[in-house]
Amino acid sequence: MLNVDTHQHFWNLDEVAYPWLVPAYGPIYRNFDADELAPQLEAAGVDKTVIVQAMDSYADTDSMLAIAEAYDWVAGVVGWLPIHDPEETDKKLDEYGRNPYFKGMRHLIHEESNPDWVVQKQVIEGLQILADRGLTFDVVAVFPNHLKHVPTLAEKVPNLKMVVDHLAKPPLGDDDRAIWREQLAAAAESPNVYAKVSGLNTVTPDFENWTYEDIKPLVDYAIEQFGADRLMFGSDWPVAVLAGDYAKVWAETKKCLADLSADEQDAILGGTGNAFYGLGL
Repeated sequence: MLNVDTHQHFWNLDEVAYPWLVPAYGPIYRNFDADELAPQLEAAGVDKTVIVQAMDSYADTDSMLAIAEAYDWVAGVVGWLPIHDPEETDKKLDEYGRNPYFKGMRHLIHEESNPDWVVQKQVIEGLQILADRGLTFDVVAVFPNHLKHVPTLAEKVPNLKMVVDHLAKPPLGDDDRAIWREQLAAAAESPNVYAKVSGLNTVTPDFENWTYEDIKPLVDYAIEQFGADRLMFGSDWPVAVLAGDYAKVWAETKKCLADLSADEQDAILGGTGNAFYGLGL
């Protein structure tokens, strides 16, 4: 069994600008590097990771690619491209496309003032270029403004493999949760749409005392909609530090999956991510 963390970040505030990361974020407002994560991966039994962009910049992407080159437990990088500028995206992919660690891209959609940013004509054109090169798209489908657009993206760019990060951060309220369930089910109708069992510790009502029982209903619903072959584990470290630590996220997620078959657990904890990102593990 191969364990893959498909969603973790690094940031060095002295080298790359992260305007969204402000002192109010408390424990994550500092540098996080590979040497800090490595022993936590070993303790959890996680073999490989995928580093995901934390800023819409080439500087962040270049930093991740350098880390991937230096640490053999990094299997891939989800970087950034200016998909709202198709010509520049195509040009930049001539460079990034030659890097074996560059597996796909993400844009901080939720930081855009326009909630419909991702379905603009030029963005769709940029995503088509990404798809035609066999690269993936991580969707920051934050509920309620962005998850609803995933079916549109699947229709407009049918050959694009997408993954919904953090199950789109399910809301806590019952009414909103019902709408989230409808939108997630609609997203799951496309076979090219996947989802990450990640970031769920920070959508619990009690950051200090949450357990797998708080997130299991969310995970169960995702399994019902996507199946294990379209779900993948992600720690969302170091954002996970806001509500626990790496060890807790790993352990409690595994408890959520305990009722599944061994093959299904293997898929979510490694196999799906390996296939989706083309990690070749």
